[in-house]
Amino acid sequence: MSASELVLAYRGSSLSPVEVLRAVLDQVQSLDPHINAFRVVDEEGALRDAASSEQRWLRGTPCGPLDGVPVSVKDMVATRGMSTMFGSCTLPQGHLSDVDAPCVDLLRRAGAVIFGKTTTTEFGNKIVSDSPLTGVTRNPWDLSLSAGGSSSGAGAALAARMGPLAVGTDGGGSIRVPAAWNGVCGLKPSFKRVPTQEPHNVGELSNVGPMARCVQDLALMLNAMARPWPSDWQSFGGPVEDFCRGLNRGVEGLRVAFSVSLGVIEVDPQIASAACNAARLLEQHGARVSWLEAVEPLQGYMKSEMHSILWMARSEQLVRRTPEPQRQLMDPEILALADCGRRLSAPRLMDALQARMELASAMHAFFDRYDVLVCPSFHHMPPPTPGLPPNMRMAPPLTSWCNQTQQPAASVPCGLSREGLPIGLQVIGPRFHDGLVLRVCRGYERARGAFPAPPMVLASEELS
Repeated sequence: MSASELVLAYRGSSLSPVEVLRAVLDQVQSLDPHINAFRVVDEEGALRDAASSEQRWLRGTPCGPLDGVPVSVKDMVATRGMSTMFGSCTLPQGHLSDVDAPCVDLLRRAGAVIFGKTTTTEFGNKIVSDSPLTGVTRNPWDLSLSAGGSSSGAGAALAARMGPLAVGTDGGGSIRVPAAWNGVCGLKPSFKRVPTQEPHNVGELSNVGPMARCVQDLALMLNAMARPWPSDWQSFGGPVEDFCRGLNRGVEGLRVAFSVSLGVIEVDPQIASAACNAARLLEQHGARVSWLEAVEPLQGYMKSEMHSILWMARSEQLVRRTPEPQRQLMDPEILALADCGRRLSAPRLMDALQARMELASAMHAFFDRYDVLVCPSFHHMPPPTPGLPPNMRMAPPLTSWCNQTQQPAASVPCGLSREGLPIGLQVIGPRFHDGLVLRVCRGYERARGAFPAPPMVLASEELS
C-alpha cells in the first residue's frame, strides 16, 4: 500500500500503525538478508512510536498527514536514536546518534515512524551500490546487479516493499539513479527546498529529497519536509506550498521539451525507446512536445568537467580532514578522486565555477520557452555489482547538471527492458517549480498505469 492509502486506512480504522509497522519489519526480515538495503533497524523505537500513533488515531487526533507511516532514512541524514555513519568505517560508533536532521525532525512532526537507516556508498560518492561499511546492496529485480547509488538502500528497500517512503540525498543523481534502476519514484528538489542546516562542501550540489513508489507519495512526503528552517540560512524563503494540490491536473497544454540524449551521451537503445514511448504518451494526453536532438546550453557540459572538478575538490577536502590511520579504510574510489583533487589548480577550479554560473543562466533562459524538460534518468542499464565500471566513472551526464543549476528533477518508471529491468524517465523543471515537476510525473504515471513489483516480491507474496 502507498502512504496515502495507509493514512486512509488508519482514518477508517481498518488498519493500525502497529500492524503496518510489523508487516514492514516482517518484510525486512524476510528479504533484506538477500538485498542488504538496511544498515540498522530500530525495531523497539519504531514500535514505540507506532503505538503512540495508534493511540492518536483511536482518539481521532492524528498529529500530521504522515501519522503512523513508516519511513526509512538514508545513512547520510542524522536520525536521533540511530547513528549516522555515511557508509564509512572512518567515523566513531554512535556518530550523530543524538540529533535529527531538519527533514527528519519535520517528518516526525508530521507523524512519520522512522524505523531504519538505509545503506549508502561511502559519503555518497558513487552511483553503484557498495561501501566499505555495509558491503554490497543488491537490486531486487536481479540480485547480481547494482541497486544504484548513492541512495542505494532507499531505492532497493522501496522496490522490495520494505516500507512505503524513504529519505534520499542527491548530489549528482543519487536519488534519481537508484529510483530508475529499482523501478520507483524519486525527486531531487530545488536546492534547499528541503532544509539541511549543515553546510556542504560540494559547491551547493547536495539535496535531500523524497523517494516512494508513486508520485502522490512524493508530494505527500515533500509537503512534510519542505518547510522553513530559520537556522538554515540558505533554506527556501518562499511560502509553504501544498504539493498535492493540482497534482492531478494533467499535462494538457504544457510545453514539454523532450530529448533522448540531451546531446551529451549515447543512450542504450532500450532506454531510448522507453523514453520516446513515454514522450508520445504525454503528447497523446495533450502536452505540446518538442522533440529535440540536443539541448544547446548543455553541449559543453561534459567537456567543462565542472561536476567532476567540484567532486574531486570535495573528495580532497574529505580525505584531508580524515585522520591518517583511518584513510586506509576508505573506498579506493574516494582516495583516487582526492589525489586528483590535490592536483587541481585554482584557475581550473574557478573556471569550473564560472562555467556553472553560465550554465545555470542559460538553462534559466531555456525554461522561458518550455515548462519542463524530459529525458531518460540514466543512459545505461544497471551494471553487475560490486564495483564501479570504467564507463561510469564520469559525472552522471543526464542528471548531474541539474545539481549544478539547482533545478528540481524527478525520476518515474517508464517501462521494462527485454530482461525485465526497470527504466526511468526524468522530468526536470525550472528552479522552485517542484510542484510542476510532480504534476507532470503524476500525469505520466496515470497515463502509464500500474507498474509491476520485482519478481522476488511477487514470489514472496505468493509464498505468504
